[in-house]
Amino acid sequence: MILRTIIRPARALISSHKLRPIPHSTKHFDDLLNNNYSCTTTPRHKSSPFFTNSSTQLRFKSSLPLQDETDDAAITTPTTPETEAEHLATPHLDNNTSDTIKDYSDSTKAGTPSPWAVFDAWGAGEGIVDPLSSKEESLLSNESVRIPTEENDRDSLPDESEILSVYDKFLQRKSSVHFGYPYNLMYNHEELYEFMKYSINNLGDPFVQSNYGVHSRQFECSVIDFFAKLWKMEEDSYWGYVTTCGTEGNLHGILLARECHPDGILYSSRETHYSIFKAARYYRMDAKAIPTLPMGEIDYDALQAEIAKNRDRPVIINVNIGTTVKGAVDNLDRILRILKTLDIPRERFHIHCDGALFAMMMPFVDFAPEISFAKPIDSIAVSGHKMLGCPMPCGIALTRKEHVKKVEQRIDYLNSVDTTIMGSRNGQAALYMWYSLRKKGVAGVKREVVHCMETAQYLRDKITEAGLTCRLNDLSCTVVLERPMDDALIKRWQLACEEDIAHVVVMPNVTRFKIDKFVEELVECKNKHGRTQPLRKDSPLSQLVSASWGGAYVNPVNDLKATF
Repeated sequence: MILRTIIRPARALISSHKLRPIPHSTKHFDDLLNNNYSCTTTPRHKSSPFFTNSSTQLRFKSSLPLQDETDDAAITTPTTPETEAEHLATPHLDNNTSDTIKDYSDSTKAGTPSPWAVFDAWGAGEGIVDPLSSKEESLLSNESVRIPTEENDRDSLPDESEILSVYDKFLQRKSSVHFGYPYNLMYNHEELYEFMKYSINNLGDPFVQSNYGVHSRQFECSVIDFFAKLWKMEEDSYWGYVTTCGTEGNLHGILLARECHPDGILYSSRETHYSIFKAARYYRMDAKAIPTLPMGEIDYDALQAEIAKNRDRPVIINVNIGTTVKGAVDNLDRILRILKTLDIPRERFHIHCDGALFAMMMPFVDFAPEISFAKPIDSIAVSGHKMLGCPMPCGIALTRKEHVKKVEQRIDYLNSVDTTIMGSRNGQAALYMWYSLRKKGVAGVKREVVHCMETAQYLRDKITEAGLTCRLNDLSCTVVLERPMDDALIKRWQLACEEDIAHVVVMPNVTRFKIDKFVEELVECKNKHGRTQPLRKDSPLSQLVSASWGGAYVNPVNDLKATF
């Protein structure tokens, strides 16, 4: 009844189409970004404004009760007679990757406690949930979850409710030790559960309403407006839409680049996300994978030399705002200087920015380089389920309005225009992104960004103190470390690996309590199994000791104790 009481006024508001934009105050957008919170290289103390007592924390209508500081402890769940060691020694669903983790990398590879805890719907930022028991795992086996084709076969299968109950516990376990991938699990969308019963479809262009009336276009347009302001686009100069993920945003951005420059060459670094080179294959574009510096940024001299060799053809550049493995940010201003040095006119180059994670964070980092449409860039793609947090993959593609005209087609069937990669589009995603932005606001997003940056520094320091090789780029919350020797540890913490390195992406749900436990297991792994030796002189682990990273570090070992 309480939920219905909340939802009914919301329906009335929606039907009146009088949605207020995501608030930015009357001050300039930049002023909001620079107020109240700062991201410094020195971890804050509890006396800092970054830490607040429960009495001063912001509250939301649908948030859970505030947690005490002492709640950052392991969640108590029923235990089983078997020990964790026995449990991990046999194949089971909790470690559901291959027994031997496959490494698809090679030398020619082209791709690769939160301060906002009151926005935690189910305890993602709390302790570590115990693994499933063997009996519970059996309920998630292929045999248990198979769909019967004959009615008399139903009696031999477990009840659906029982299966889903165990699946919920399985997801809680996996989410509580989620370290290797950039997903913000700190969100609370309980107020939106009521809308999941509707088939909300934003088919067609977000700005051209179709005949299908069950949509969330007003929310989608509000989200687009927010990001347009964030990245300094002038009113009526932009176009965008809510995508299914960052990959779709990249596919759309590179498609527009090809349509603007059909004979252009795509340049991007070797450490670029695989979706950029996938787009080049899809669109049959010539593409150059440029070498990278040890920290993961594109090699600017190599880029300049390659463009100079092909000056007779237009230049299409993908700028990484945070690479997949090392979180490196390409220097946009330096790339623009290269184009100016080579006398490439504006009409002969096109720049797409892949900002899946960090393009959402960079505007909230004090004194960070500016990535915005005030500079001669053409499109940005960002993920919504990463920094912002959303239960389904989603994102934003944003571009200059004149570019999308090159792909626009009128579709009578829709009574709209076709401008997006997908036809039917998930209207729930737009609603969820709008809700997160409205509830958190600019100050809330900045709090989470500060948490991620400072907690990443804490993790880097703890791993270094433990005697392991570890690095962190300046504009990043991705901590890169030597690959642990124990595959069970990699599986348990869901670390993303590339050859002889692994990484942890510090998101709002990654707490110091979890970091301490993770580092404790790393030390146990080192003491029991030894350390990983660089696979070759130019391997990713070898590059971690380059002086270009700056700062102190622990050298890798010289004796090989692992086989990949």
